[in-house]
Amino acid sequence: MRRKILVIEDEKGIQDFLKACLEQSGYIVDLASDGVEGIKAFQKDVYDLIILDILMPKMDGYAVCELIRQESDVPILMLTALDDEKDQIKGFDVLADDYITKPFSFPVLMKRVEAALRRRQGFRMESSDLVCGNIRLNKEKYEVYVNNEQIVLTSIEFKILKILLQNQGMVLSRERLMQKIHGNEYYECDDRLVNHHIMNLRRKLNTDCIETVRGVGYKIVGHN
Repeated sequence: MRRKILVIEDEKGIQDFLKACLEQSGYIVDLASDGVEGIKAFQKDVYDLIILDILMPKMDGYAVCELIRQESDVPILMLTALDDEKDQIKGFDVLADDYITKPFSFPVLMKRVEAALRRRQGFRMESSDLVCGNIRLNKEKYEVYVNNEQIVLTSIEFKILKILLQNQGMVLSRERLMQKIHGNEYYECDDRLVNHHIMNLRRKLNTDCIETVRGVGYKIVGHN
């Protein structure tokens, strides 16, 4: 089955070049010329990989990547002229899979595309479980187990746990957690409410693996 790639890039010359080369390599390619158009394309179809420029009109690549990550773990390769270390770190902070600077070698880009797709295929062959210590969360069945005993969580508790498990070891602020849960419709974060959900999670899971990073937020670590 042919893989489908979405290219979100505002420079027409690079768009055309990528489309021609990727199609010659056997991929199906859709194009979007800015971030808003890219999000619309992503929401209408299913893609195996996204090549995403950063500096675009209407919505930059960082914002596009964050929105996509709220719904999907599709591999994202950032393609950009920004080669500063802090820009690359920001790309990985929004959970891009790879970061390729312009000008780029197309053979190298293709190797990175192939590597990302191989990693994705390997992930799909694994179970849909997220695991940390004695905690196991099944994304498809919407179930959580501790020491193989099922634990009943509310919808928001499940979502918070899933987000923490998907970002193991990373510190997520209360605002970031709520933005990931509620998307762009969420504007104000009630710290007390978030703290309440975390307290309930700790109690139900009977674990101390959800750590508080004072003044920042929470992270989950697998030291159980």
